[in-house]
Amino acid sequence: MTFNRLKSLIPLTAIAVACSLGSCLNDLDISPINPQVTEEFSQDEVYNKIYATLSLTGQQGAAGSGDVAGVDEGSASPFYRMILTAYEYPTDEVICSWTDAGIPDFYQMNWGSSNLPLTGFYSRLMYDVTLCNHFMERTAELTDEKTVRQRAEVRFLRALNYYYLMDAYGNPPFTETVSLNEAPQQIKRADLFDYLENELKEIEADLVDPRTGQFGQVDKACTWLLLSRMYLNAEVYTGTARWADAITYAQKVISSDYGLADTYKELFMADNDENEETLKEIILPIRLDGANARSYGGAQFAIAATHTSGMTPWGTSEGWGGVRARKALVNKFFPNDSDAPLGVDETQMVAAANDDRALFFSGTSSDERTLEITKPTTFKEGFSIAKWTNVRSDGQPSHDATWVDTDAPLFRTAEAYLTLAEATLRNGGSQKDALEAVNTLRRRAHATELQSVTLDQILDEKAREFYFEGQRRTDLVRYGYFTGSGYVWDWKGGTGNGTAVSSNYNLFPIPSSDMNVNGNLDQNPGY
Repeated sequence: MTFNRLKSLIPLTAIAVACSLGSCLNDLDISPINPQVTEEFSQDEVYNKIYATLSLTGQQGAAGSGDVAGVDEGSASPFYRMILTAYEYPTDEVICSWTDAGIPDFYQMNWGSSNLPLTGFYSRLMYDVTLCNHFMERTAELTDEKTVRQRAEVRFLRALNYYYLMDAYGNPPFTETVSLNEAPQQIKRADLFDYLENELKEIEADLVDPRTGQFGQVDKACTWLLLSRMYLNAEVYTGTARWADAITYAQKVISSDYGLADTYKELFMADNDENEETLKEIILPIRLDGANARSYGGAQFAIAATHTSGMTPWGTSEGWGGVRARKALVNKFFPNDSDAPLGVDETQMVAAANDDRALFFSGTSSDERTLEITKPTTFKEGFSIAKWTNVRSDGQPSHDATWVDTDAPLFRTAEAYLTLAEATLRNGGSQKDALEAVNTLRRRAHATELQSVTLDQILDEKAREFYFEGQRRTDLVRYGYFTGSGYVWDWKGGTGNGTAVSSNYNLFPIPSSDMNVNGNLDQNPGY
């Protein structure tokens, strides 16, 4: 396939692969990891479907014949939407006003094993692993060049899904085979870390070099960035710090043909798959296209969930008014509450913050937002996030008035700079090197350069650079701030001023739906 046409091919391949995989791929009543498969197999169709699972949720466009049964296809099964839900809603960055089942559990930080979004997230990851296992089994005897490359890419995507299972759920079920007869065994978190480390290193040679493939194709830099992220968190996963390794792989990304876009906001606009500047930075996108590849996940969710009528035009008719910034996030740009301007758009907010990343909308003179959130269910309490749009940087119209073209940058080069900075300080390295890595991003944002840097300042910089991109939970857990009382933010633990939270919430529970069908599983402590 040609990846520059991936967007137009995804719906067709997803529909076609339904004939070979069958509806029982979504039969969670059997087991999320053990689907039935028929003897019919189309290598390219399954390969394309595996990429499509990052963006799409079923066989019929935005909705219809969903991959994951038992949860709402649009709200509880999209890969990137569930990452944003699980990794952003419970943190100091955002809060969601919706009262759908399971959503208030996140700001209250009292989820349990029956939480629907967490069940959907887990099931999505397990479904994707299963599809990858299916591909690997059916191509095991093939050694042609195309298949070798495809298998390496599929192994990476399987590793990516297992990474999220390791990070979020700790000790998930693990298998590399598809079976109807044997339930998968549970793997220890540290053992899964070792497996992923070996997998990512083994496949590197069979992947294309950075930026030599098509946009959206897994390349060597994907393995380097994921390894650097894993090493940065290795002490959480294994009990042993790997700071030097995090530095090594972050430097490999920084030294590659990837770089930084000149303009921050363009990374989240509708033509970020065409803009030569954004193509430099986005290493792995979650692809959508308003004409051909539609989903209630991906950037469609990121855009629609953060916008509502009255805001600066955002390029789509969809404005669901659900997710907005917590005061703690705005304070990363405006440490003094009185300096955060009310009744201004994102352009004025950026000017006031002296930071291009402060893309918040605080209302108009007649429809003013508030900095403080007194009612989590009221969307217009809290500054709106205007970072994500379906507007093109070149001023041209997008493909559709409803469905977005914007790709979500799951991996981008900027992460490597902040990984380098943090790992350098934690490893006792040069303050100068860490400072330069942080200031590289601050210069891009036209923010005042720092004269020195601490670990907490790097964490704050991570928030400014990556808010509502699905990284915050992991960062807070690594710092020991996600639970406990060491760092308390507005509405942490369900109280307005925030409160301490039990450490068992550093892991999500394995869903009861899987515990009930797999006797090999032990539940995480506290659930």
